[in-house]
Amino acid sequence: MDERLLFDKIANLRERVRLAAEKSQRAAGAIQVLAVSKTQPAEAIRAAWRGGLDQFGESYLQEALAKINELRDLPITWHFIGPIQSNKTRPIAEHFAWVHSVDRGKIAQRLNQHRPESLPPLQICLQVNISGESSKSGVSLDELPRLASEVLLLPRLQLRGLMAIPAPTRDPAQQRAAFATLRLAMAQLQPIAPAMDTLSMGMSDDLEAAIAEGATMLRVGSGIFGPRNR
Repeated sequence: MDERLLFDKIANLRERVRLAAEKSQRAAGAIQVLAVSKTQPAEAIRAAWRGGLDQFGESYLQEALAKINELRDLPITWHFIGPIQSNKTRPIAEHFAWVHSVDRGKIAQRLNQHRPESLPPLQICLQVNISGESSKSGVSLDELPRLASEVLLLPRLQLRGLMAIPAPTRDPAQQRAAFATLRLAMAQLQPIAPAMDTLSMGMSDDLEAAIAEGATMLRVGSGIFGPRNR
């Protein structure tokens, strides 16, 4: 992608966030953009960093590890946002600062076991299947409190919040209802997990609705890099 076009997309995204935050009487600075960089080459990530972004999300481990190594000269915070297989927990725990897709106690325990003592605790969001889709990963709302309680006992993990990928819809009211469900779920957990402060929700097509319902971290791919390379 042409770097000037990339900078324009980042500027347009920031303006969308600013306007949505203003409409919801929120501070735009309280809403972080996580650039979803899966399938994007390292050069595109470097250009996006020059455009002012420093939080990047990856879903495919081997691809991500190569880019983390290539871009190790940049002060980037790396987030793992894809499904997690048990045999991938060690490299995820060793190379990422955040994981957004924890949905099972077994995965949390393995991430805790493999997180190096030399690094700060791994920042964790629990992925919630708020739309009840069988094709989607995520813990059910009913099982969420039990999973949160398990994660709170693991010393190398820091439970920071919840993540969700609602069923796609163009209806703003339906978008808001799904995000409100996640917001309420976190509010119900905060008495036992007061450090929870992150709602990882909202993407390129629904970020206004997510901001209106309290999103603190937006996962944006196509709105920054254009259509995904496959």
